[in-house]
Amino acid sequence: MNRRGRHPSCNAPLVAIVAKIRIELPDRFGFSTPIAIYINHINYGNHLDNAALLALVSEARVRFFKSLGYSELDVEGRGIIVADAAIQYRSEAFHGEVLVFEMTAGDFSKYGCDLLYRVSEQTSVREVARGKTGIMFFDYAARKPASVPTAFRERFPT
Repeated sequence: MNRRGRHPSCNAPLVAIVAKIRIELPDRFGFSTPIAIYINHINYGNHLDNAALLALVSEARVRFFKSLGYSELDVEGRGIIVADAAIQYRSEAFHGEVLVFEMTAGDFSKYGCDLLYRVSEQTSVREVARGKTGIMFFDYAARKPASVPTAFRERFPT
């Protein structure tokens, strides 16, 4: 950046404000699982790749549902589809570290909810990321959205 607030290679104006998402987390999570960072999770910057983190969140989500006695294809007879995902990165993570994924469900609607999570390094408890994954319940036989199962919703009082 030069003195005039322009990019040095193309002289384009720099944006002074960068949009950031803010994810508010609950005070407590009902589930946690440790996942190690392997070498294939590391990028050219020698830290955890952002795409690899999303894959690790997916693994944590599978474990979350399994801990409740479900699979992603059978939550009280309904499947789930990931509708959206948002991640707020807080610090780097490195090969050999173990991350702890804490997760819970919240912000329920007629057809879905958010899975909220915090990712921390196990030894230092340093927060690495926080995020939410929006899920929609789905009837795969009928190929259409399905309402949130009452028994699932009741596991997560507000």
